[in-house]
Amino acid sequence: MRVALIRQRYRPDGGAERFVARAAEALATQGVEIVLVTRDWPKAAGGMGIERCNPPYLGSIWRDLGFALCACRRLRALGADLVQSHERMGCADIFRAGDGLHRSWLAQRRKTTNLLGRIRLRFNPYHSYALAAEAKALTHPGLRAVICGSRMVRDEIAAAFPQTTDKLVILYNGVDCQSFHPGVRDGCEAVRERYAIPRDATIFVFVGSGFYRKGLAQAMRAVALLSPPTGLLVVGQDRHEARYRRLGQDLGINDRLWFVGRQTDPRPFYGAADAFILPALYDPSPNVVLEAMACGLPVIASRSAGTSELLTEGETGFIRDALDTGGLMKACAALLDPARRSAMGEAARRAIEPYDLRLMGERFVAFYEGLLRAKAGHG
Repeated sequence: MRVALIRQRYRPDGGAERFVARAAEALATQGVEIVLVTRDWPKAAGGMGIERCNPPYLGSIWRDLGFALCACRRLRALGADLVQSHERMGCADIFRAGDGLHRSWLAQRRKTTNLLGRIRLRFNPYHSYALAAEAKALTHPGLRAVICGSRMVRDEIAAAFPQTTDKLVILYNGVDCQSFHPGVRDGCEAVRERYAIPRDATIFVFVGSGFYRKGLAQAMRAVALLSPPTGLLVVGQDRHEARYRRLGQDLGINDRLWFVGRQTDPRPFYGAADAFILPALYDPSPNVVLEAMACGLPVIASRSAGTSELLTEGETGFIRDALDTGGLMKACAALLDPARRSAMGEAARRAIEPYDLRLMGERFVAFYEGLLRAKAGHG
């Protein structure tokens, strides 16, 4: 079986990029040949072939549209049995809605911005383009399935595009439970020493780039309501990092707030933490929740983080509204008890094991085979 995957660009800490790389590795073990159509990808993962499609562009609309047109043309020569796109374009058998619905993200942004910000959102031409491309991807006649990384995304798409209801399939992301495991804590002292993090501090770790969407400000405000030496370790990159450092100063937590930047390997930082927090405004299927659970960390996540669905309230973590600072603080406070933290972390590890990368590969192969049989019958 030959499957073409479409993803425009690679970012080392990008959740979608890591999903593509891990999916390719898992599928290769099942005998599936993967070809990736992309502008820029540093190297093949797990034997994945690379087909570069990099037309020149000026601006984000031309960038996305140019890549979509180029990729759709290039597919005709690849001879793939199935085409799975991770971008909004209308030439694939499968659309993986890894970024959720753009309209849902805009709705969340409107809740947290002022009148001027809402006007800018309304008249930004890129948002108009993204909404149109999204509609085209979800309604074109050749589409056979839409992969949703969470029930949240499935329900959003079903409500906005009811004609797709019978094509919506929930396939959660997988996590490499051999690489992400509780043993990563063995090196926690080295990380804490490197960043001068007190050994006796209870540390919540936040992992993600794009601090606004991922909810860093909310995490900071929740931690600020707790007594020292409780602190927050921030793994990720954002061009507005200085703004968040100033917020830390205003909240009086700069001495218990650590920014460590983008990390290609987040495991040592999971190991250095006691719990994980992601009060995302909108994150359809964050891999970091799965990674933290696999590392044996209890998780605090927002309802608008899709994979929070895999948590059991009070047993493996806590689920709160992204803007409920008081609720987030109380969830953090509940995890200051070492015994409770340990029990919930162990439960989180057990709960995530059915989502191991190998099992994900088997599920995707079964899904592809079913589509191919249906495609052959239709043909």
